[in-house]
Amino acid sequence: MQPQTFVFFGIVGSGKGTQVKLLMDFLKNKDGKECVYAYPGNEHRKIIESGTHTGQVVKETLTLGHLQPDFLTNSIVANILISSIAPDKHLIFDGYPRTLNQSETLEAMVNFYKRQNVKIVYIALGKEESMKRNLLRGRADDTREGIEKRFDEYVNKVVPAMNYFKDKPGYTLYEINGEQSIEDVHKDIIKALGY
Repeated sequence: MQPQTFVFFGIVGSGKGTQVKLLMDFLKNKDGKECVYAYPGNEHRKIIESGTHTGQVVKETLTLGHLQPDFLTNSIVANILISSIAPDKHLIFDGYPRTLNQSETLEAMVNFYKRQNVKIVYIALGKEESMKRNLLRGRADDTREGIEKRFDEYVNKVVPAMNYFKDKPGYTLYEINGEQSIEDVHKDIIKALGY
């Protein structure tokens, strides 16, 4: 099996992170190939924990509920690829791209590394279900207003970033119903991808 490239989209609460991990385990069992996991969220957290001036600014941006600036997120993802990508590894983007600028950068990266047939997995979840799941999680920033804001930011910025790839040669978009059990979402993803 050729190494595959996946881009995961899903609103907070869609279980995107869980589904990415399940897919990584599935691929490892299927062909033993390693996955490069490009997830800027982790790196943003590490920057915050570093105690640097940049960490402080990133934290302030996060506290306000805004997306991090494109240059920062693009450079984080580029660094992950520079240090980890190889022709025989699968590649999974998670939580990236989140703006049109980032979509254009992702396309440039994909072209540079000659990755073909990019599979975009969108785990669709309605506003009400997203609200319910996030309030259940009970994280400090998960207030009703905070979630509303994140949902609107998602619809206004992230969905256009995903739609950038619609009908583009070399990209296929799979919409998966996220309002099911974790197992059923995973099954639907595997089925949609043709495994």
